[in-house]
Amino acid sequence: MTRRIKKVAVLGSGVMGSGIACHFANIGLQVLLIDIIPRELTEEEISKGLSLNDKKVRNRIVNSALTASLKSSPSPIYKQSFANQIETGNFDDNLPQIKDCDWVIEVVVERLDIKQQVFEKVDKLRKPGTLVTSNTSGISIEKMTEGRSEDFKKHFCGTHFFNPPRYLQLFEIIPTIHTSSEVIAFLSDYASRFLGKKAVLAKDTPAFIANRVGTFSIMELFNNVIESGLTIAEIDKLTGKVIGRAKSATFRTADIVGLDTLVHVARNIQESTNDEATNTFRIPEYLQKMLDNKWLGEKTKQGFFKKVVENGEKKFLSLDFSSLTYKEEPKPKFSVFEKTKGIDNLAKRMPILIEDKGKAGTFYRSSFYSLFQFVSNRIPEITDALYKVDDAMNAGFGWKLGPFQTWDTVGVEGTVKAMEEAGKPPSKWVYDMLEAEITSFYKLENGIKYFYDIDSKSYTAIPGQEATLSLEVLRAEKILWQNNDTSIFDLGDGVLNIEFHTKMNTIGAGVLEGLNKALDMAEADYLALIISNEGEHFSAGANVGMIYMFAVEQEYEELDMAVQWFQKTTMRLRYSSIPVISAPHGMTLGGGCEVCLHSDKVIAHAETYMGLVEFGVGLIPGGGGVKEFALRLSDELKDGDVRTNAFLQRYLSIGQAKVSTSAYEAFDLGYLRSGIDEVIVSRAHQLSYAKKTALNMVEKGYSKPVPRKDIKVLGKEAIGLVHVGADGFTTANYMSEHDKLIAEKLGFVLAGGDMSMALTEVSEQYLLNLERKAFLELCMQRKTLERIQSLIVSGKILRN
Repeated sequence: MTRRIKKVAVLGSGVMGSGIACHFANIGLQVLLIDIIPRELTEEEISKGLSLNDKKVRNRIVNSALTASLKSSPSPIYKQSFANQIETGNFDDNLPQIKDCDWVIEVVVERLDIKQQVFEKVDKLRKPGTLVTSNTSGISIEKMTEGRSEDFKKHFCGTHFFNPPRYLQLFEIIPTIHTSSEVIAFLSDYASRFLGKKAVLAKDTPAFIANRVGTFSIMELFNNVIESGLTIAEIDKLTGKVIGRAKSATFRTADIVGLDTLVHVARNIQESTNDEATNTFRIPEYLQKMLDNKWLGEKTKQGFFKKVVENGEKKFLSLDFSSLTYKEEPKPKFSVFEKTKGIDNLAKRMPILIEDKGKAGTFYRSSFYSLFQFVSNRIPEITDALYKVDDAMNAGFGWKLGPFQTWDTVGVEGTVKAMEEAGKPPSKWVYDMLEAEITSFYKLENGIKYFYDIDSKSYTAIPGQEATLSLEVLRAEKILWQNNDTSIFDLGDGVLNIEFHTKMNTIGAGVLEGLNKALDMAEADYLALIISNEGEHFSAGANVGMIYMFAVEQEYEELDMAVQWFQKTTMRLRYSSIPVISAPHGMTLGGGCEVCLHSDKVIAHAETYMGLVEFGVGLIPGGGGVKEFALRLSDELKDGDVRTNAFLQRYLSIGQAKVSTSAYEAFDLGYLRSGIDEVIVSRAHQLSYAKKTALNMVEKGYSKPVPRKDIKVLGKEAIGLVHVGADGFTTANYMSEHDKLIAEKLGFVLAGGDMSMALTEVSEQYLLNLERKAFLELCMQRKTLERIQSLIVSGKILRN
C-alpha cells in the first residue's frame, strides 16, 4: 500500500506548532491545528457578552497563536492565502477529527506526563495506520509510548523540526524499538521531497544530535570565555561567517534564542548524561547572574548585548564579564584575517585559522579540539554514522562545515597529535581509522561521496545520493570549461549546467562570457542547458561596481557595449536552439532575475526571493527586464480588460522594486509565469528535477522560439498615467525629483515609447533599444551615481 498524506493534525499552537502547521499548508495539505480552551474570559469577551461556551472563546488560544504566527517576520507561510488550508479548533471539541488525518504531530508543552495524556486520547481516536509523532526537543521518545497500543507504537516516533520550520532544513527522525521500518523510510523520503528537509536519523538520546552538539559548542565556549581573555565582540567575530557559521555567531545567537531557553536545554543534557563532557553543560556563574537579572536576550531587550540611544545615536553595547556592565567595544581585529582575506573557499581558510600563532589561533585550537573530541566520543551513542552529525549541524545550525567536515580540512592525523598534547584525545575508533591508513572521514570517488564507517572500519557510500545531483560532487570530475567567474558541468545525458561563483553570484563580464560559452557548447554538442549554483543565493544581480566605474569615467560607449552584451546574452538564452532552464534559489535580483525571465522555463526553489530592484540605485532594468514585462503584459491583455490597470500592476513591480518573499509570490508579481514555471520545495532535488524537465522538453520535440515583433504597447495612454502619478507623489513629498525622473523613464520604456495609438505592435529589439537608452541616460545622472556609490560603500540604499 502506498502511503499518502492528505491531512495533518498539529496538536499545540505555540510558536513551533503554528509554524509547523503553516509549513504543511505551504505544501498544499489540509491542516487541523488545535490547542486547549481558555479557563477564563478576557475583559473584551465579557464586554461582548460572550461565555466560555462560545466557539470564538473556546478557540481563542489557537486563533490568537496562529494570527500572531502569520504576522511574524520572517513569515512562516509562502503566501498568506495558503493559510486558508488551516482549520483551527480545540482539544475538547475537535480532537475526534484526527480520525480523518493521516499524520498527527504533537507539539504540546515539554512535559512527559502531559504528552502521555495526549497520546492516550490520540490512541483511542486515530484510525489504524495513522502516523503519530512528537516534536519534542529532548524528552525520551520511548517513554512516550508506555501504555499505548501496538499499532500506535508501530507508527510512532519523534520528528524534530527546527525553528522556524519553514526556513531551517533539519528534520530529525527518532524511532523507538517498536517503530516500523516502513514508517522510518516513508518519513525520511517525505521530509526530503515534500517538506524540503534534510532528514537525519537520530537515536533516542538527550537532545538528539544537533542540539546535543550545538549546545556543547556554545556551553564549552561560555565556560571558557573568561579564561580566553577575549571579549564578546571578538568571539562573535571569530565564530561567525569567517568559519562558515551564522552571521549572528555565538553570543548574538544566544540572545536571539533566549538565554533561558538555552540554559533549559543545557541543564537537561547535564542532568541526563554521565560522560566526559557532562560538566561542560554546567551554567557558569556570570550566566546564572544574568538569568537572575532577567537579562535573557532579545525578549527582555538585553542579554549579552544591549541597544541604547545616546544623544540621538543608537549604540550596540556588549557585556563586560568582569563587571557585568555594558560597554561599547572597538571593532575586533585579528592579524590572521589579513592572511585569509580573499580566500573564499572555507576548506582552504580553516587550516590557516587554526594554525595561526596569535590569539585567534589559540582560541580556534582550544575550541575545535574540544569539539572534535566530543563528537568522536558521541559515536555510536547518538548515531552510528558520522556523516549524520555533519548533516544535522549543516541543516539545523547552518554550519557550512560540520565537525567531521571541519576536521578533514585541517588534517585528521596531525590534529590528533595536537589534541593529545592539549589533553583532549579523540575516541578510540579514530585511532583505529588511522591505523588502517585511512586519514580522512570522507572521500569522493567516481562521483560518489563516501564516509568512514566505524563498524566495518572502511569507507561506505552515503545513502540517497542516487536521487539527487550535487555540483559539489560533480566538481571534481565533470567540469568541462571554466573561467574565474563560472564553471560549466556535464550533468550527463546531454545536459550542461553553468554555475556562477562570483561574490553573491553577481553578473559581470566573466559571467556573460561563461553564459555565451555554455550556449555555444550546448548548441553544438548537447541537448539542454541549466543555469544553477549551490551558493547561498542564485544571483544578487549585475555587478554595479563595473557600471559605476564606466559611468564615473564617462566611458559611455564602453558602458553601452556592456549593456548591449548583456541584452544579447539574455536574448540568446531566450532564442537558443536548445532548452534553457534556470533553477534559482535565495536572492534572485536584478540581472539574476532577468536571466530567469529569458529562460524557457524556471524551476524555482520555494525560498526564491525574486525582483527587479534597479530603481533603488537610480536605474531601470537593462538586461531585457522591462522589455520582457512589456511582452508579458501584451500577452496577458484580453478584450474588455482595463488596460491601464494591467499596465500599472506590472509597472509597480519594477517601480517599487518589489521582491517576492517566496517563489509562489513571484507569480503574483509577474516574475514567474503560471502554467510554465514551477516551484519545488526540496532544494536537494531541484537540480535533478530541472535536468529531468529539460530532457522531457527535448523528448517532446523542442522548437526554437521565434523573436517577437507583435508586442502590443500602450504608448501615450500609459505614459500619461505614469506622469500624473509621479507628479502627485512628488508634490506630496513621497518621491524625490530624481525618483520622478526614474519613474518616468521606466514608464516610457514599459509603455513602448511615445506611441499615439494604444496597442501599436512593436518588436523586442525596439523595446530593448528603448530600455538601453533610458538605462544609459540614467547612468549619466549625478544622483544615480551617488546611489550606486552608497550601495557599494555602505551597502545601503540612498534616497536622494
